[in-house]
Amino acid sequence: MPGAHSRPDGELSLTMSSFASTTRTTLTFQMTPRLSGSFRYTKAKEILFDRSFSLHYRFVDETDRLPAIAVGVNDFLGTGFYSSEYFVASKTITPRLRLTAGIGWGRLAGVGGFTNPLAIFGDSWKTRPGNSGGQGGEVQYQNWFRGDAAFFGGAQWQATEKLMLTAEYSSDAYTQEDGSSFTRKSPFNFGATYKVRPHTRLSLNYLYGSEVGVQLSIALNPKNPKAGGGYDKAPPPVIVRSSKTAAQLGWHVEPTFTASLQEQVDAALKAQDLVLQGFTVDASSARIVFEGATRVTSAQSIGRVARSLTGILPNSVEKFVIVPMVNGIPISQVTIRRTDLEQLEYAFDGSWSSFSNAKIEYAGAKTPPIDSLYPRFKYGLSPYLATAWFDPDQPLRADLGIEASARYEPSPGLIFSGIVRKKIIGNLASSTRVSDSVLQHVRSDSNIYDSEGDPALTELTGAYYFRPGQDLYGRVTVGYLERMFGGVSAEILWKPTGSRFGLGAEVNYVQQRDFDQRLGFQNYGVATGHVSGYWEFDNGLHTQVDVGRYLAGDWGATLTVDREFKNGWRVGAFATLTNVSFDDFGEGSFDKGIRLTIPIGWVE
Repeated sequence: MPGAHSRPDGELSLTMSSFASTTRTTLTFQMTPRLSGSFRYTKAKEILFDRSFSLHYRFVDETDRLPAIAVGVNDFLGTGFYSSEYFVASKTITPRLRLTAGIGWGRLAGVGGFTNPLAIFGDSWKTRPGNSGGQGGEVQYQNWFRGDAAFFGGAQWQATEKLMLTAEYSSDAYTQEDGSSFTRKSPFNFGATYKVRPHTRLSLNYLYGSEVGVQLSIALNPKNPKAGGGYDKAPPPVIVRSSKTAAQLGWHVEPTFTASLQEQVDAALKAQDLVLQGFTVDASSARIVFEGATRVTSAQSIGRVARSLTGILPNSVEKFVIVPMVNGIPISQVTIRRTDLEQLEYAFDGSWSSFSNAKIEYAGAKTPPIDSLYPRFKYGLSPYLATAWFDPDQPLRADLGIEASARYEPSPGLIFSGIVRKKIIGNLASSTRVSDSVLQHVRSDSNIYDSEGDPALTELTGAYYFRPGQDLYGRVTVGYLERMFGGVSAEILWKPTGSRFGLGAEVNYVQQRDFDQRLGFQNYGVATGHVSGYWEFDNGLHTQVDVGRYLAGDWGATLTVDREFKNGWRVGAFATLTNVSFDDFGEGSFDKGIRLTIPIGWVE
C-alpha cells in the first residue's frame, strides 16, 4: 500500500520481499525532497519476470491540521503488468499512530471498484484503454487515472522503539496471479516490522488471508558520512607562522633553497597519497601542481596540500596557488591566503570559510613539470568482477577473474595503456539467448564476447589529453577502445571555470572487434559522433543531452539525469530515442536504464 510521506532527501533503499511464489526486489531513490523513483524486478512463478518503474510525488506537507498528500504512478515504463495510479493521504494522529487512505486506479482498483470520479470531466475517463501493445517499454499515459477507481487504507502503530505493527485494506485483487501463484481470500493484510539496525528492517506479514510473507529493507543515504569516519589518514596540521623577521620579509629565492623546498613539498604530498607535478616559489607566493587520483574529491586534496605547505614554506609566502591535474591536464587553479588558513582553522565551519575566501579560476600560467617524474610506468594485477543483469533466463550472471594492466606516460597528457583479463570462474558465457535484432548487433552479442574472449585484451590505447585554449579541453585516442570496438576517437569540451553550462563534441570512427577480443576486427565499421550539452542544477543535479549518430548508424538523442553527492556517489537514469522504430528495436522499444556509482573508498 502506498503512503504519502517521503523518505529523507537522497536516501537509497533496497527492499527484497517474498510471498507465495512471488519475489520482488525494489530499488528506491529519493531524488529530491518531494520526488522519489523506484525500479522493481519481480519474479512470479509461471507468469513472468517483470521490470517496472514508478514515480511518487508529495505535493502537500503534513501540518497540524492537514495530512501529507501525494500522487504516484506505478509501472509507467514497462509491460504494464503492475500498472496503477493513486492519490494518497497520510496523517500522524499521535506520535505512535499514523493513518493512511487513498484512491487508486488500474491494479489498485480491483477490489470494491466504483465509477471513476474523474468522469465529471468526460466519459472517456470511465474506461481504461489498456496497453497499446508493441514491445513494451512505452509510457502508457493513455491509461493514467482512467477506468474504475477504488479506495485503500491502513494504519501503522509504533508499538515499541523497534517494533511497528501494520494493518491495511488492499484494493489490489491480484487478478492474474490469483489461482496461478496463490489463492487470495481476503483484502486485509497484517504485518510486524522490526528495526534490526538504524537503517535495516525485517518484516513478517500475513497476506490476503492465505499467505505468509517476509521482507527485508536496507537503506542508506549518500549525504551522510559512513560509520566510523572511514580509514583516511588524519590531515596535516596548520602550522601558524611566528612574527616575521626582517630577513624573512626580504627573502629572495635561491636555486638551492628552492630545490630543498621542492623536496620537502614532494615528501609532504606523498605522505597524503598525492603526487607533486610542478613547483615554483617566490618571496610572496607559491604555485603547486599535483595529482590526487586516490582522493574522492579534489576539494579534500586541495585542502591537504594547503595545510602541508604551512609547515614548509617561508613565512613571507602568503599566497598558495594550487592546481589539481588529471591525465596531464591542469583543471583549474585555487588561490588560498595563508592567513585565512591560520585564522580559520579552529573557527566554527572554518573549512567552509576558507573555501568561501578562496579564488577559483582558469589555470592559465604553465608550471614546468618536474623532470624526474617522466617518463612514468605503472603496472598492476588485480581481481575483476563482470556482471550481467535481468536476463529472463537467469536474472544475474557474473564472472570473477584476474586483470593485468599497464600504463606508460612519456610526458604529461600522453598515455599508453592496456588491460588483459583472464576469467577464473563464472557463468556469463552460459547465456544461450540469441539476438533477433534486425539492426547491426553492436551490443546484443555480448554473450558471444563472453564465451569466446578468454583471455581477452579489453583495452590497448594511446591517448593524448591537452588544452587547446582557455576553458577548452581536448582528447585524441586510438587503439582498441573497449572490448567490442576499436578505432580512433576525438573529443573537445568547452567548460568555463565556475560555469553551470558546458558544451562538447565527440567524433569516432570504429571497427567492430572479433569475438575473441584479440587483435582482429570484423567487417563492420561506422562513423559516430555527438554534440553534448551539460547543465548543472542545484542540489547536485546534473543533466546531459547528447545528439548525434550511434553505433548502429541510427540518429537520435540521449537524455541523462544524475544526482551527484559531495562524497562521489552518483545515482541517475538515461533514455535514448533514435530514428529506429520501436518494432525494429525490439523488447523494451528504446534504450533506457538506471546507473549507480559508488566510490570504492566509501565502502572500505
